[in-house]
Amino acid sequence: MTASPAPAAPDPAADPAVAAELARLRQSIDNIDAALVHLLAERFKATQAVGRLKADTGLPPSDPDRERRQISRLREIAVEAQLDPEFAEKWFTFVVAEVIHHHERIAQSGSIDVVPGADGPAS
Repeated sequence: MTASPAPAAPDPAADPAVAAELARLRQSIDNIDAALVHLLAERFKATQAVGRLKADTGLPPSDPDRERRQISRLREIAVEAQLDPEFAEKWFTFVVAEVIHHHERIAQSGSIDVVPGADGPAS
């Protein structure tokens, strides 16, 4: 016995008011996504400077105590912002893993790869 195909989703363009609201909400999401990319770029510029300082002074690429404090802090902020604290922790852990990877590359080579065609460091 074969499963019947799922019913087609309603076409938002069939109702101009729904289409307009959907477009407005998606534009807001697109703006937020752009802002997040810019914020991450700024964050990585700062963490790369930290990586160079650590490499120059012989400090290790990671700081587990700071990471634990930040996770606790961000989980509290997430709860206050009505964001799932598990999600906030997963996001932070992902970002920190990339930061540590950058710090290791800086310590080994003194620099980090640049994105082709970009003016700044890779993020």
